[in-house]
Amino acid sequence: MLLEKGYLDVEIDPALDLFKEIDYLKKEKRAVILAHYYQDADIQDIADYIGDSLGLAQQAEKSEADIILFAGVHFMAETAKILNPSKKVLIPDLKAGCSLADSCPAGDFAAFKARHPDHIVLTYINCTAEIKALSDVIVTSTNAVQIVESFPKDQKIIFAPDKNLGAYINKKNGRNMVLWDGSCMVHEIFSLEKLIKLKVQHPDAKIIAHPECEAAILEHADFIGSTTALLNYTKKSSDQAFIVLTETGILHQMQKANPHKTFIPAPPNNSCACNDCPHMKLNTLEKIYIALKHEQPELLMADELIKTARAPITRMLELSAKFGL
Repeated sequence: MLLEKGYLDVEIDPALDLFKEIDYLKKEKRAVILAHYYQDADIQDIADYIGDSLGLAQQAEKSEADIILFAGVHFMAETAKILNPSKKVLIPDLKAGCSLADSCPAGDFAAFKARHPDHIVLTYINCTAEIKALSDVIVTSTNAVQIVESFPKDQKIIFAPDKNLGAYINKKNGRNMVLWDGSCMVHEIFSLEKLIKLKVQHPDAKIIAHPECEAAILEHADFIGSTTALLNYTKKSSDQAFIVLTETGILHQMQKANPHKTFIPAPPNNSCACNDCPHMKLNTLEKIYIALKHEQPELLMADELIKTARAPITRMLELSAKFGL
């Protein structure tokens, strides 16, 4: 049975080869493992697909597996279930939430939306299914700029829940979207003072940042983009060193793709040396093995919520395909 802690409490033989067992279970159960770039390196290495929010949504939509195990956070598994209502969706730890999603309660947002009846709602995918159901179009950091640009300049827009991403889009597109006051703890905690000191120590390093970072941080960035865009930038760039302003999980893929380049995680404004998402890091190889073996914890959603939340996600995927994203 599921415990309150959010995962099955099962003893595992310490001598068990988890990589081998997980591979066996995937084949036996016709399961696919989707993992976000912010997962630990071991989880990325056993995943069938690694990506950011847009890529993961696209993979979830076309999955032919009987079981989808989502190594990420809760809203990502919800998206997989919304796009695959007949499939079993597992999440290694139900407590793997998201500070950004939590910053936008559905009831409060519904009231906020009601105060702007002539606005359409564009919502960043890092939100709950209930918020998606209140939205007209979902966006990701990969496609947000293009999707906003696709609407007439006089179209009034509410953007939620990330105020930093919304402010970045407003500046990029010359818009004046109404912004919900939400943010991601990982991307808000970077220290400008420490970043400047780090740049002095590494003058040849390029600063690359996710648009969820605060405006003062983005002012110092040489390149701003989604997690996938940051990874691709490091592959194509002739530069040899990068200061990375996003969750440290992406460094694993950056280093694998560029073994001779240097990647420096930007420090947060606390005593830690790097910036990890505590929710993402709740997932472990042990929990993935247990989830596949017992097919629990399973993410369940009401049919009506799935139906309502699916429409804005489908619209996003259609627009992404139109823009070649």
